[in-house]
Amino acid sequence: MSGVNFGSEVTGMRTRTLRARITHMLLIAVVPLLAMVIYLMLSIRSYTNAYDEIVSNMTIANNYNMNFREEMDESLYKLVVRGLPMPENDEETGLTNPYEILDGLRGDFITLVSITTDPESRRWLGNLLRNLDTLEDRIDDICASLENGGSYDEHIDMLENDIYILTELIQDDIQYYIYYQTESIEALKDDLNSRIYQSLIVFVVILVVIVLILLVTSTIFMRSTIGPLNELVEVTGRIARGDFNARAGVRTRDEIGEVSSAVNNMAENLQIMVTKIKEDERKMRQTELRLLQEQINPHFLYNALDTIVWLIEGGKTDEAVDMVVSLSDFFKLVLSGGREYISIRDEERHIRSYLEIQQVRYRDILTYEIAIDPEIYSFRILKMTLQPLVENALYHGIKYKRAPGLVKVSGTFTDSGNILLTVEDDGVGMDAEHLALLREEIEKPCKETEKGFGMANVNERIHMNFGPAYGISLYSEPGKGTRVQIIIPAEPMERQSEKQKAV
Repeated sequence: MSGVNFGSEVTGMRTRTLRARITHMLLIAVVPLLAMVIYLMLSIRSYTNAYDEIVSNMTIANNYNMNFREEMDESLYKLVVRGLPMPENDEETGLTNPYEILDGLRGDFITLVSITTDPESRRWLGNLLRNLDTLEDRIDDICASLENGGSYDEHIDMLENDIYILTELIQDDIQYYIYYQTESIEALKDDLNSRIYQSLIVFVVILVVIVLILLVTSTIFMRSTIGPLNELVEVTGRIARGDFNARAGVRTRDEIGEVSSAVNNMAENLQIMVTKIKEDERKMRQTELRLLQEQINPHFLYNALDTIVWLIEGGKTDEAVDMVVSLSDFFKLVLSGGREYISIRDEERHIRSYLEIQQVRYRDILTYEIAIDPEIYSFRILKMTLQPLVENALYHGIKYKRAPGLVKVSGTFTDSGNILLTVEDDGVGMDAEHLALLREEIEKPCKETEKGFGMANVNERIHMNFGPAYGISLYSEPGKGTRVQIIIPAEPMERQSEKQKAV
């Protein structure tokens, strides 16, 4: 734990005071009304822009409506009366070039096509542009006839039958365009009136909603000060009674929220301190278990050394050397570089060394078999998990049988993916009463155990390191022997360093 810091959360919290909450209520009323005013202003501005655009279009069209037909008819009539081809320089003759009039009209109305949105107006603009193309063709005919020396009467007929009719049609197109643009102004005005009417209805509805919201908000505002205070009183009472998991719900960021956060922070830090104390106690307990575990070794060492001396005195030096090698391997694995976890392969070597040593001493009564599946070799196990169980099988099962006996050690995977290790013997076994008593004893802390100290030690270490779901199970029948099963999780050796850091 890095240290206790009451109030760190409160300091970093951006406070929302009661004044800010009142301001928020006012904004609920002002913002929607302001939005409606902005919407109306934008609608009026949109209408004004559309109106100005239509008026501008009508002004352009109206200029041509008054002047185009007279100018075009006069220009072509003077050209026919003159009886000469179209002059290259209009200033010398004073004539108005009909193509220039035509091009001006076409350019302006092509622009109107691009900015006009009313369908009927655009339709009449299309008719007008087509008639302009036809008029240009008829002007081309007159100019060609003048160049070829056509008669005056022919030219007059062309004017009356073609030109004058087309200019009249073009003027009608302009007038229809102006008419439909005028209708667009009326439609625009009706649309604006409809929008204003709808806006007024929406404005009234919003005003009613705002009033309701303000009523609800003010009620919530009053409750939000009483509710958190009652909750805070309840939480502080629970903390005072030792419930450090109690937390106050911080639903606001006002002064009450700051106090709630401070109380939560205090409870969290108290919980951290209590957890640290419990962890320290657990580590001390684990250290005690390790010391108790090491108490197993001296008695076994004395017996092994006595056996070695006996072998040497009996002249069995080769067997003495083999036993010294087995004893050396046994204690190398006991030490294991200070590690608490070793691989199941090493645990098997440890048990094999132990049984080899014991077989020298109890060769008349002890045979053993080790059948551990190699597939579980790479998984880890707590050091000296199997040795106390094998020792119990030898001293409490086989020795009391007073006849040759078998100790079998096996290991494999369970159907659920855990690891199952079994130590069984064909010794004297035990009745149901003694079995129930032993099962009860090994579930106690090993310091409180009167019987089965070695198994209680192993069981407690398994619970402490892997959890209560794992541990030892006992099965026995009188005269048929005892079977001890161990369930541990299948954890690869790669997780060893992580587990040791956690311990």
